[in-house]
Amino acid sequence: MARRGKKKGRPISGWVVFDKPVGMGSTEAVSKIKWLFKADKAGHAGTLDPLASGMLPIALGEATKTVPYVMDGAKVYRFTVTWGEERLTDDLEGPATKTSDQRPAEEEIRALMPKYTGLIMQAPPQFSAIKIAGERAYDLAREGEVLDIPEREVEIGRLELVERPDENRTVFEVECGKGTYVRSLARDMGRDLGCYGHISELRRIEVDPFTPEDLVTLPELEAAAAEAAPRGEADEDGRINDPRSEKERFAPLDALLVETGAALDCLPQIAVSDDAATKIRLGNPVIIRGRDAPAEADEACVTARGRLVAIGAVEAGMFKPKRVFVR
Repeated sequence: MARRGKKKGRPISGWVVFDKPVGMGSTEAVSKIKWLFKADKAGHAGTLDPLASGMLPIALGEATKTVPYVMDGAKVYRFTVTWGEERLTDDLEGPATKTSDQRPAEEEIRALMPKYTGLIMQAPPQFSAIKIAGERAYDLAREGEVLDIPEREVEIGRLELVERPDENRTVFEVECGKGTYVRSLARDMGRDLGCYGHISELRRIEVDPFTPEDLVTLPELEAAAAEAAPRGEADEDGRINDPRSEKERFAPLDALLVETGAALDCLPQIAVSDDAATKIRLGNPVIIRGRDAPAEADEACVTARGRLVAIGAVEAGMFKPKRVFVR
């Protein structure tokens, strides 16, 4: 008896700039979005802890090819540090490991902040996705191991004190580069201030090149997905014969997508003709023309009629595709 092949999802491409709620893991979020869109492929651009909320860019279809460019983008977080306790996980999830009755004055906090701006050395949390001898740090930490995770260089573009609700809590906003752990920032500041500290609230409000205006919530997505549910009369086999085309059914949901090419704003943009786009999609190099066309570029992206065609290099005025987009 022949085995029935696994049903493939829709060949839909684009970015869902998801406003992840507290309590949902990043992998769970990707699975949920993939299911709602009935997409054939999905992935996210930067893990967000279950206790954190906010912007989790999720790529569908061909947009997964642009994930590395979003991963490298600057990120902005709004976070609350609660003073007086250092916790095993550096957030609310783990038990307290160190405590203090001391609370920092606002002047002390402000005086410390320049130390955590610019290029700094930072040790990731014990409970992190860092790999140690091929295993995730959080898996080893859960088994009770105390890990010696080397410090690494990270970049913090700005660190601002937003408000001080009371002596126990301080709200900050930070703009940082790839690989920065906000939990480590809270931990280290607490140690320097001699009072200890941990993250009690964390929200990612921006991932370059996306903005808060791009955010879409789970209720909004679920409401749009409900519009795509089959409608009409059922046949004798129980199948519903929906008179709408697939494009019509999913239109409200697909309208919430951000164009795949939006992830590549960091690259030089080159517009080409339809004929040139066809050659590029077949893997062929083409000569690029135009007053603003670069003569040399390690990486650039080509578009036709505003649609992304390929990422590649420009050498001596010729575009050579490296990664082609079929839709």
